[in-house]
Amino acid sequence: MGKVICVGLGPGDAELMSVKAHRLISAARHVAYFRKPGRRGQARTIVDDIISPQATEHAMEYPVTTEIHFSDPEYNRQLSVFYDDWAMRLTDLSKTEDVIVLCEGDPFFYGSFMHLHSRLQARADMEIVPGITGMSGCWTATGHPITWGDDVMTVLMATLSEEELAARAANTDALVVMKIGRNLDKLKRALGSAGRLDQAWLVERGTMCDQTVQKLTDAPAEVPYFSIAIVHGQGRRP
Repeated sequence: MGKVICVGLGPGDAELMSVKAHRLISAARHVAYFRKPGRRGQARTIVDDIISPQATEHAMEYPVTTEIHFSDPEYNRQLSVFYDDWAMRLTDLSKTEDVIVLCEGDPFFYGSFMHLHSRLQARADMEIVPGITGMSGCWTATGHPITWGDDVMTVLMATLSEEELAARAANTDALVVMKIGRNLDKLKRALGSAGRLDQAWLVERGTMCDQTVQKLTDAPAEVPYFSIAIVHGQGRRP
């Protein structure tokens, strides 16, 4: 019997990967990873210098990403079929060998693997290797602590409504906003309503070779998927 082993790769810099993750990937005979059709995929790029040339690669290509809004029933239908199919494939592979599944950041923090994890219960033996989250790499890139003393930190998705973003941003000390992309203008308006816009930073591709760090008010009209907004807490300190 083998196992399905999901390995957290960390925020993007391969040197921030755990020793355990590096060891498992370098020795893997089967490596699976998510990607958009026609793309190499960020997870696969991170392990370029680690994965064995003899490893069999399994590219799990999403049937849909942003082409259909996630509120559309067709979006969930297509992704459900996709995850069902790959859960079956990974189960079959793991009957005889270990299969490494790559996941950016930490697998249990908004990772796509969670949808496979729920389907693999009682079907395959699993192991999860945690990783440094992308948001941790991003707030470190700003050069300032994210929280002090008793600060409360909130993590939001920019896909929320403008009203909810503004309400939650106004009622927290430190703030992290993920999944920005085409929601940038909405996020700016919401943070402006909450009185937090001038405090916000934007980190693109945190810890990667092309990382950028700037005030959110200076951000360009479009930002990449790997972008996170940061508002630092200013709480109690000696």
